[in-house]
Order: sequence, then structure tokens, then C-alpha cells
Amino acid sequence: MSAVIADLTFQVAPSAPAVADRYRLTSGGHWGVRRVLIVDDSAAQLAVLARLIERWGYDVIKAGSGDEALEKAKHWAPDLVLSDWIMPGMDGIALCRKFREIFSAHFSYFILLSSRSEKSEIARGLDAGADDYLSKPVHAQELRARIHAADRIVRMQRELSTKNEVISHTLDDLQCAYSAIDRDLQHARRIQASLVPERCCDFGAVRVSLLLQPCGHVGGDLVGAFPVGQGRIALYGIDVSGHGIASSMVAARIAGYLGDNRPARGGAGDSAEAECMIRSPKSVAQELNDRLTADPGVEEYFTMLYAVLDPDTGRVQMVQAGHPNPLLIRRDGSVHFVGGGGLPIGLIDHVSHDMIELQLEQGDRLLIYSDGFVEAETKTKSALGEDGLVDLIRAMPNARGGPEYLDDLYDGLMRAMPDGACLSDDVSAVLLEYQGQP
Repeated sequence: MSAVIADLTFQVAPSAPAVADRYRLTSGGHWGVRRVLIVDDSAAQLAVLARLIERWGYDVIKAGSGDEALEKAKHWAPDLVLSDWIMPGMDGIALCRKFREIFSAHFSYFILLSSRSEKSEIARGLDAGADDYLSKPVHAQELRARIHAADRIVRMQRELSTKNEVISHTLDDLQCAYSAIDRDLQHARRIQASLVPERCCDFGAVRVSLLLQPCGHVGGDLVGAFPVGQGRIALYGIDVSGHGIASSMVAARIAGYLGDNRPARGGAGDSAEAECMIRSPKSVAQELNDRLTADPGVEEYFTMLYAVLDPDTGRVQMVQAGHPNPLLIRRDGSVHFVGGGGLPIGLIDHVSHDMIELQLEQGDRLLIYSDGFVEAETKTKSALGEDGLVDLIRAMPNARGGPEYLDDLYDGLMRAMPDGACLSDDVSAVLLEYQGQP
């Protein structure tokens, strides 16, 4: 026995029983190696190893064969297995393979003990799933150092497993939360789409078509058209600052302002005569600006192009509040940008906007669009710009009109963008087609 286990009884540290407490403190209350399973067909070697390791503060269980070791491991879940290589029946390598197969969910450190020193044999043991190899005769200091190394690895492995489990549960929770948010956003998208119930509005001699493409589930763009009395038609394009939910909620609020025509006409408390009075685009912009700047709960602002058309005369009055310059497309194919910018709505108190007037002729078109068009990145890594927008329009079949015209314009924009690129901003447009009297 002394030839196999050298110096075991002479190298036990006086403070060995305190090792377990020290490991409990240094591991923050989480154990690394605490339970050691010793497997050896020699009862004498089992007794010596067990006595030594117990004096170092570890819990020890003994097994005289591989089968007995597997059976005890089912009930005991060892942190470290110290197994002799050469044993009758199931040897150490076979035990290691079987142990790894059965207890794959519970990481344990496995050390093989053998007098074999050939590198090929050591490699065969490590390939079988062993974590370490210790030559006989075993020296106490080396064994203790190997157990300390095993403790560090077991602790790190289990901490990693715990963190992975936490991450897995967190990801599951996040997936559930994302699914709920996605369902809500899909519903919000349908609600926002209901703000533009019809893509084409026919007002006799005037046809107004609408395009609204959020870059996400919901967006801050808004387009619309409605009659305002005395045969007049109002149309608008709005782009709320920012993106996403907050912008879409502000856009919905603005839709409420415009939906009941209160900014466009007199309020509900006004006289019947006032109800029929058409508010000028300049007054509408001023009222919207006053409402938004007076609301402490709204930090967003928005750009707007608001226009009123008289179909009998083709006369257009409009206000441009920071929105891109609208494009006047004459019947002969010539294009002209009109407007001069202006300050957005809700940015500064008491802002006054200039009125812009246009005269439409039969066959003319007026295109109102958001900056999602002109600021879109193209394949050349530059913004599309006004010139690029004109190029898209000139490349389109002129015979198509209405919503199809806007669809062609949008398709042209997507082709101009890099392959696989997504919109970085909401895209919206209003197309007014005038077929009044020449």
C-alpha cells in the first residue's frame, strides 16, 4: 500500500478541516467541489484516500467497482470523481464514459488514477471524458492541488450554467413580452391605417390619392383629404418628429383635430354662419401650433403642408410649415418645386406662416410628400434629394394616375435604395390631380 500511495499520511496540512469553510466563503456561498466519489477495487487504497480527503474538509463516498459507483452517484451527485484506471469488470475509462452519458446534466470533475504514464494512454483517458490524470504513486500535495484546480473549474462551470439558465429564462420572458408588444403594435398599425380609410378620394373634378408607409409597425406620418364647405377641398401631409409609438400617438391626436374639421371651420359653439366659413390654411396652422405648444404633455413637433383647393377655379391656397417643398407637375410634363420651408408646428409659440397660392390648370398634378422620400439613402450612398425625386417621376409611366401613380413612385424609391435596405423614415405622399374646366 505504501508503494502505491506515497506519503499520503505524512502530508496533511494542520488546518485541513478549515478548507471547506474557506471554499464556502470564497465562492460566495456557492459550492465548487464538496462531494468526492472515490472508486477503487482495493479496500486499503479506498480507506487511505477517503481518510485523507475527509481531513481536507470534503464529504467522501466510496465505491469498490464501476457499477457500485454509478449506483451511488445516482443518489449522491458527486462534484468530483476520483477513479482508479485498472479495475476488474468496468475499468476507469468505461466508468468515465458511462458516467458522462448518465450524468450529462450535472457537471462533475473526473480524475483518473493510474501507474500508466504513456502519452497515448493518457490521451485515451482524456478522450473518454476524463478531465485530469494523476500518476501513481499519488502524492498528497499534488492530489490536493488537483482537487483545488477541480474546485475552481467546477465552480466556474456551475456559475456559468446558472447564468445560462437565468439568461435562458430571461430570453423566454423577453420573447413573451416581445410577442405581446408585437401584437399590440400590429393592432396599433391597423388603427393607424384606419386614419386613412381610403387611398383615393374622388371629388368630381378633383382626385386625391394617398400613400402612407411607416418604417416600423407605426409611424408619425399622416396624410388626408376632406371637404371643408362651399365646394372646397382640404388636403394635408404631416410628419411628426421622431419615430415609433410616441410619434404615432401625436399623429393620431392631430388626426382628431383635423377629423372633425374644427381647425378648418368654426368650432361647435360658433354660429351656423361661422360653421360655413372656411378657415384659411394660415389660420389652421396657427390654431394647431397654439394647441400643441400649450399642451405640456407633448414634446414632439411636426411639419405640415396644408392646402385648400377651389375646384371651380383651380386656385390653391396652402401653408408650408417645415414640410418639403411640394412638387407641381404640369400637364406638359414640366415640374416645379414651390414653397419656401417655414417653421414646424409646435416648435415655437406664436408663429405666423406665409400663405402660398397656386393656379392649377386642367391635367396638372400637385405632389405633397414627406422627407422620407428625399432623405432616403440611394445606392450611391447619398440622399435621393429633390433632383432624384424628379428623376423618379420622369422615369414613371405618365399614363398611370391615382394610387397606382404613388405606388410606382414608391417602387422607384425602393429600387433606388441599396439592395436589401429598409426604410429609415416613414414615407408618405398626397397626389392631387386636377381635371377642372380649362
